[in-house]
Amino acid sequence: MRTIYLEGINKPFELVERPKPVPAAGEVLVQVKAAALNRRDVWIQYGKYFTKDYPAVLGSDGAGVVTELGTGVPADWLGQAVLIDPTTDWGDNLQVQAPQFKVLGMPQAGTFADYVLVRAGNLHPKPEHLSFEEAAALPLAGVTAWRALFGKCRLQPAEKVLVTGAGGGVALFALLFGVAAGAEVWVTSGSQEKIDRARALGAAGGISYQAENWGKELKALTGGFDVCIDGAGGDGFVQLVKLAMPGGRIGIYGGTTGLIGQLNPAEIFWKQLSIFGSTMGTNQDFANMLAFVQEKQLRPVIDRVFPLQEAEQAMRYMESNQHFGKILLQVK
Repeated sequence: MRTIYLEGINKPFELVERPKPVPAAGEVLVQVKAAALNRRDVWIQYGKYFTKDYPAVLGSDGAGVVTELGTGVPADWLGQAVLIDPTTDWGDNLQVQAPQFKVLGMPQAGTFADYVLVRAGNLHPKPEHLSFEEAAALPLAGVTAWRALFGKCRLQPAEKVLVTGAGGGVALFALLFGVAAGAEVWVTSGSQEKIDRARALGAAGGISYQAENWGKELKALTGGFDVCIDGAGGDGFVQLVKLAMPGGRIGIYGGTTGLIGQLNPAEIFWKQLSIFGSTMGTNQDFANMLAFVQEKQLRPVIDRVFPLQEAEQAMRYMESNQHFGKILLQVK
């Protein structure tokens, strides 16, 4: 079978042939139809991810068809179109993942291949209203947005939400989920085009984080926010604290712009703010997210689909931050 192979740190992704795996007890073999890229894949390529187990076949997100069953797997899974929950071994504490927590794509071979082995318990029927590409766009970004927005920040209908970095996968899912839940969602971006596209998806408005005094301007427009969802950190996080209304909640799931700048503790304790760190989610979070997507008939935003053999070009495109939505690899 074809696989996208990463030999080591700072090496390019290469298309190679490898033997098709055989499912063990409790496992299934999925013929991958589409796989989605995540920032995690670039971090692994640069050796910046907490797991370092090279060589590797990456890819956490995928959708496809079950072609082989290991012993003990119910026969009705055979031939089903499925979506893969890519995380295992969260542990007993629902508040935080255990040390043995794993994500498909390292150390276990992932979805950037014709076939992937997964535990049967991590399968979900593909939502009928989604294509394989749309389904494959959901897993990591979708569950990350879901847990931050609802699991941690406890978003309620009619609340005001600020989502930073409109264009990224998690940010767009937070936008879609917030709008579908009845919230008033605003966004930030460095691109007016992306702000306009976010408005077309239901955002109430947006502002460029490159504008001088963007925080003050946004505060004047909105009065502040009940919930802020951020994947950047950096100096912009200081503005989120200022924009949060008394009793507000801030969920942070990433740190693409680096260390957070100087925060005024009084702005946090006097307003009784809650700041939550959040990453990915439990298997129950995933199931809840998927049920919401099906109930609301939501469709992920897809920016571009590359053929499997152009995985290296797709990674560089994602790294350029030109995209608006998820980037996919078409496998079959």
